[in-house]
Amino acid sequence: MSTTSGKSTEPDPLSADSTGTWRPRIDSPDEIGPLPSDVTPEELLTYMSAGMSTVKAYRTHGHLAAHLDPLGSEPPGDPALDPSFLGLDRRALNAVPATPLRTYTSGDTLGDVLDELREIYCGAIAYEIEHLRSHRERVWLREAIESRAFWLPGTPEERRRELVRLLRVEGLEAFLRRTFIGTKQFSIEGLDTMILLLDEAVLLAARDGVEDVTVGMAHRGRLNVLAHILRLPYAQILAEFAGETETNVHTLMPSGGTGDVKYHYGATGQRNLEVEPGVTRDVRLALLPNPSHLEFINPVVMGRTRALQTDWAPPSETLTDPARALAIQIHGDAAFPGQGVVAETLNLQQLDGYRIGGSLHVIADNQVGFTTNPSEGRSTRHCSDIAKGYDVPIIHVNADDVDACRAAIRLAMAYRGRFGKDVLVDLIGYRRWGHNEGDEPAYTQPMMYRAIKDHPPVAELYAATLIAEGVVTPAEVDEMREHVHARLKQALEEIRVDTVDEPMPTFSSPSRTSVETKVPAAQLRRLTEQLLEVPEGFTVNEKLAQVLERRRAALEPDGRIEWGHAEALAYATLLEEGVPIRLTGQDSERGTFAHRHAVLHDAETGARHTPLQRLNDARAGFEVHNAPLTETGCLGFEYGYATTRPDSLVLWEAQFGDFVNVAQVIVDQFIMSGRTKWGDECRLTLLLPHGYEGSGPEHSSARLERFLKLAAEDNCTIAYPTTAAQFFHLVRRQSLAPERRPLIVMTPKSLLRLKEAASTLEDLADGTFTRILDDPDVKDFRDDISRAILCSGKVFYDIKKHPDYAPDRGVAVIRLEQLYPFPTETLARVLSWYPNLEEIVWAQEEPANMGAWRSIRHRLEMAAPGVLLRYAGRPWRASPSEGYPPDHLIEQERLVRDALGLPPR
Repeated sequence: MSTTSGKSTEPDPLSADSTGTWRPRIDSPDEIGPLPSDVTPEELLTYMSAGMSTVKAYRTHGHLAAHLDPLGSEPPGDPALDPSFLGLDRRALNAVPATPLRTYTSGDTLGDVLDELREIYCGAIAYEIEHLRSHRERVWLREAIESRAFWLPGTPEERRRELVRLLRVEGLEAFLRRTFIGTKQFSIEGLDTMILLLDEAVLLAARDGVEDVTVGMAHRGRLNVLAHILRLPYAQILAEFAGETETNVHTLMPSGGTGDVKYHYGATGQRNLEVEPGVTRDVRLALLPNPSHLEFINPVVMGRTRALQTDWAPPSETLTDPARALAIQIHGDAAFPGQGVVAETLNLQQLDGYRIGGSLHVIADNQVGFTTNPSEGRSTRHCSDIAKGYDVPIIHVNADDVDACRAAIRLAMAYRGRFGKDVLVDLIGYRRWGHNEGDEPAYTQPMMYRAIKDHPPVAELYAATLIAEGVVTPAEVDEMREHVHARLKQALEEIRVDTVDEPMPTFSSPSRTSVETKVPAAQLRRLTEQLLEVPEGFTVNEKLAQVLERRRAALEPDGRIEWGHAEALAYATLLEEGVPIRLTGQDSERGTFAHRHAVLHDAETGARHTPLQRLNDARAGFEVHNAPLTETGCLGFEYGYATTRPDSLVLWEAQFGDFVNVAQVIVDQFIMSGRTKWGDECRLTLLLPHGYEGSGPEHSSARLERFLKLAAEDNCTIAYPTTAAQFFHLVRRQSLAPERRPLIVMTPKSLLRLKEAASTLEDLADGTFTRILDDPDVKDFRDDISRAILCSGKVFYDIKKHPDYAPDRGVAVIRLEQLYPFPTETLARVLSWYPNLEEIVWAQEEPANMGAWRSIRHRLEMAAPGVLLRYAGRPWRASPSEGYPPDHLIEQERLVRDALGLPPR
């Protein structure tokens, strides 16, 4: 359950009546006034209809005639914006009174209104709002725009401060370029006002009571955001450049990590802002680390923001307060329409499991993508057009107009605060240099860069404006510039004195801490009873009621606890120990294979009941949500959530493990490498259904091999449990262990209800997660064993249940339940129990170039040096499995017989 009001605490500058409905501007026909003497009523109706159409055209298409390009290119315009298009001449414009047009402008006639609308909608700022579904939102925005409620001129002191900020922005970029010649900095120049815009957004957020602001952005302008929004000291930024050219200093690198390039690092900071005269408020800021994979940080920002907004306290239902935290997503004009993760993330904004009360989107629109022109990179007029499909209002603004930028961000923040929804500012500027400082842009955009070369920076333009208005003098501007340069020069001197050479650190791979995961049987019985309780009058589906009732019987001495039951008990025990839990995924409330049933639905009314949210002694909250049909956006969201709340258990479940590769960027760039690059730690747990049951190449493999290839430097845990108790203890260990690492679990499908994979109450109450499960059937005659079959997952049961398998035929079947960190010493100890071992067989369902074989072969050899090691499984394949069930059965039979040393049939 989440609250999403997100209402601003600022008094609303726009009016509504006492019922909250918007009133028309005319209350009676008398307000229209008398007709002009030379206009007939029929003519007036025609003119009025044409006038209202023209007003609508300005609201809908005015952005096409707006002067948004600082370089002066002419907008395309639209014929509907010309009054003569509908036959309106000067006589008609003077004849139609303004009142019935229902605009929020001044003036007495249609001509007066259109003059104002032209200035409002076709100047340095433009709006796209008519696509919004909500009439209330459209009317609110029209009044805000046309009354210019947020177009408030700054005081002379505010404008002086804006000029100083612009000079600092420009000065930092110029200083870096001169001091560290040839290094990449991805300058913000051409979009300098983005810093003013972000600064204002943070201040407005603080006034609304926001405590945390999270920013996600790519490389362009990142150093300036670090310096002037998060207030990272100049010396720290300069030290990164110095470390590249002079010393081996790693100022932003996580301790023990391999680090990242300087324009990928994140940072945190805190600012004390004056929210009203004499009253200040602290705001925490975070710029998240970002890979070069553009836009993939977007869902991570949302996930972090949701975590900051969430109250995990009992009574177990998690509550979110959008007023606590703000997400700012800064996009590129080429990547925003180009990367699919943008649409995935926009789709999350109004979903209960993901909503955060609206993100502020800012497109850093420099009108080029590396060397690609907009006409080559998108099929839409504006780079922001995709957002219209997600009900997002769009404000376009000329980055060279400081006053327009101020108005744009104030309107955007007011909308977000009032309606709790996403809003987008398209900041249109240019890129003064090439893609990086060593690039020559004139090769591919000669005309654009000819114009840029002659175009003064916005700081120079704004200084000229303020000088002309008498706000500052030329001498004061020169003094401001000198002060900026002096601060940078002093910071450089500081790092030249303080820096020392340091060796490149590396992560070690310490042994994991052993934790207690057993739970008293009495507690498990009590929790099972609570999980089976439903509210009075609640009707459980008749078939499901029988399934759930079996969970009560499973606690009897001869009972067996299935996977879904063990999972529920793992979560319930953790909630009683104060561990918050968030579980999401496609169909995760019920479970793809109908094993979980975390949410019950009344068979008569459809009402919902979540037993894990109704535990009597829970000390933390539980939330479970079905996810939209996407992987990248959702997994990125959960990563952002998990890294923000590293002591909570955050689980993401794939519908089938095969689909996790849709989110490969999140896996590669964040989950598996975020710790060593940026120091990010989390307990994010991926539940990936995996196993070969004849369902074809897209419903068999979670690509275990890919995760094993990425496993290094103690960066994760990879497990493949084969019993309900093993999964119970694995989940509890993941939550309680002091080490915070992602967990990748190959979860079962057919084993969910397999009797042999079920466990006893004693297994949960007294057991622990065992990384290697020895063969229990041969413990009394280990001396007779000559072949050890090592395997993971479902294939263990295929071997054990084969009609030609017998435990007294010299074969032991040993399960590796954890594949990383690989338990080499434990495996060596287990194998030492078999003194007459002649052969080790690694058996797997996956092809030889997939699965675990090629990642762990050398470790198997280390565990049993001198013992013959061979492979039994599918041959090398381009596709994970067979497409036809009969072929699957043939291949499965072949590999099992091969593992057992039986001749092929």
